[in-house]
Amino acid sequence: MIQRIVIPTLAALFVLFGASAAMAANESEAQSFIQELAQKAISTVAVRNLADSDRNDHFRRLFVSAFDIPEIGKFALARHWRKLSPAQQTDFLKEFEDSQVLAWSRRFKDYTEVRLETLGAIDEGEAVWLVDSQIIRPQGPPTPVQWRIHRSEDGNLRITDIIFEKISMALTYREDYVAVLQSNGGNIDGLLAAMRTKNNGANQAQR
Repeated sequence: MIQRIVIPTLAALFVLFGASAAMAANESEAQSFIQELAQKAISTVAVRNLADSDRNDHFRRLFVSAFDIPEIGKFALARHWRKLSPAQQTDFLKEFEDSQVLAWSRRFKDYTEVRLETLGAIDEGEAVWLVDSQIIRPQGPPTPVQWRIHRSEDGNLRITDIIFEKISMALTYREDYVAVLQSNGGNIDGLLAAMRTKNNGANQAQR
């Protein structure tokens, strides 16, 4: 009788500790993913006297490898995404990628003396984690940044949102893009034209 109680209990404990260890490993992996990404960005993109074209190229490689661009695009356009043709979806994701590369690579010019410190990760379930971090500058208080990442279909970790000082990047894009679509009757071509114009202007400003 004792054995019948002890054996299932031990088995349950092994399952419990095994699940806890796996969860801790996943949270540690998520935290390490962001820490390593930040170090790579600082060492390759946030470099003094780097030409804008080289800075853009470095950041584009990081952005494409680390962010789930299709997932962010679907979220940003909400219900409008399903109305797009495959060609329009491709065009939108291209313009979205270009806009992010141009915007963030410029910001990295000011990140030459900063570092990012990860503080921990929260398992949100369904292979999604929220990583807490802070940007440390030589002067001033740390800036809180959260990274929402998930395990994509290819098994790799990908970023789906950045929450910068409590402002969600993904939600901000959704509000902006949906507002433009609603203002022109849901016409995606109008949004794409506006994105191209903005990207072309940013490219010209860097030359």
